[in-house]
Amino acid sequence: MLYNAYEMQRSMLAGASALANFSAGLLNNPANPFAYFGGGPVLASALEVFAHAAAPRGKPEFGLTHTEIDGRQVAVREEIVARKPFGQLKHFVREGVEGGPKLLIVAPMSGHYATLLRGTVERMLPVADVYITDWRDAKLVPLSDGRFDLDDYIDYVTDWLATIGAEGDARAHMLAVCQPSVPCYAAVALMSADQHPNRPRTLTMMGGPIDTREAPTAVNTLATERPHAWFEQNVVATVPMLYPGAGRRVYPGFLQLAGFMTMNLGNHLVSHWEMFKHLVQGDDESADATRGFYDEYRAVCDMTAEFYLQTVDLVFQTHALPKGTMTHRGRRVDPGAITDVALLAIEGERDDISGLGQTRAALTLATHLPEDKKRYLMAPDVGHYGIFNGSKWRSRIAPVLEEWIATHGS
Repeated sequence: MLYNAYEMQRSMLAGASALANFSAGLLNNPANPFAYFGGGPVLASALEVFAHAAAPRGKPEFGLTHTEIDGRQVAVREEIVARKPFGQLKHFVREGVEGGPKLLIVAPMSGHYATLLRGTVERMLPVADVYITDWRDAKLVPLSDGRFDLDDYIDYVTDWLATIGAEGDARAHMLAVCQPSVPCYAAVALMSADQHPNRPRTLTMMGGPIDTREAPTAVNTLATERPHAWFEQNVVATVPMLYPGAGRRVYPGFLQLAGFMTMNLGNHLVSHWEMFKHLVQGDDESADATRGFYDEYRAVCDMTAEFYLQTVDLVFQTHALPKGTMTHRGRRVDPGAITDVALLAIEGERDDISGLGQTRAALTLATHLPEDKKRYLMAPDVGHYGIFNGSKWRSRIAPVLEEWIATHGS
């Protein structure tokens, strides 16, 4: 019933958004005298803000068509190099550029598409041969394609590292942004124990919940103050019949978005109020910046119920990885097996999703890794989103990542 009720509301809002957008266009038409005086501009601006807020969103595009390398423009094209039921491995091919460190960026499977990391990819393109995990919306995956849980996530990462390693340098570098820090760290531990030829040279974890007992945030508190059964009964829904994944049990993306919006509701209201003022003033460029952010932020996708519930249990409630009880298909995940994969942990001082110390714990757990292969960076005045996007990521954090990759490149 939850998902069906949401779909009904979404359909109604989509119609209201289209009507509001049409009305705003009429009021802004140069042939309409109300576009120049009276309350016309104010009403049109209000309608535009409502139309944007109520419009449905699909999967955004990366739209990265070029980059600059050594002062020259280089064309970039996207190429799918591997496909699986719940995701694909995307390669950003830099035309005419050979070599460079291979970097796998593992995007979060946490309700948003991989395009949330557009700024991350864009910043690394001049210095690395970039790949990214492009996760699929669970409601679009037919039941016949089976299930997907944390064990499968680790298998996907391992297989894709092997795919990248088959082309040139056998050992790529890996960057895990937020949620994938746990499965990526587990994959590195397992690959290290096996001396897998395609284990990464470096693993960088940014704002990841390695040990959520450190500096608990509101997200951590929500996950621990309720029993596991509560999540299964209250936030898991069944995909309705109009989608290919009809009948699949999922944690809907719209619930994840609602949670994040509620956490910082005041900031989101202020952002839309500023957007309204920019439109009234005719400052379309500033208004477009707000539009662009929310077009990405409000484009959400579903996670399989088994992956979501297993993450809540192992990462947030039982703290399996830091306690040494995490397993992968019956095999214990031992961080002590990591001996030659250089680890970089990055945290934001103002991160309200992964508190300070949660990512840094990964360095402590790797007991047999030499100290010169460990590094910690705490970015002052940076929130969760700012770790991997925005000016502070570009100017203060990315250079550290570049240096780390270069130092441990061979």
